[in-house]
Amino acid sequence: MSPLSHSIVEEALALPPLERAGLIERLLASFDLQNRTAVDTAWSIVAENRIDAYDAGKAEALSLSESRARINNR
Repeated sequence: MSPLSHSIVEEALALPPLERAGLIERLLASFDLQNRTAVDTAWSIVAENRIDAYDAGKAEALSLSESRARINNR
């Protein structure tokens, strides 16, 4: 890893979790469309499974503020 890349990574790791997630999303979006489509498809399946689990009473929902607090406390 170049010194510039190392510096960027160190700065990115200092960001709050939600900002790091946004950065990851932007970086992933910079890759080719075929790989991006596969990632989007995989996440769609995960999302649908989570919705199905919630609808079946097998998962509980959290408010946005509760979700952010859990993420930021990691």
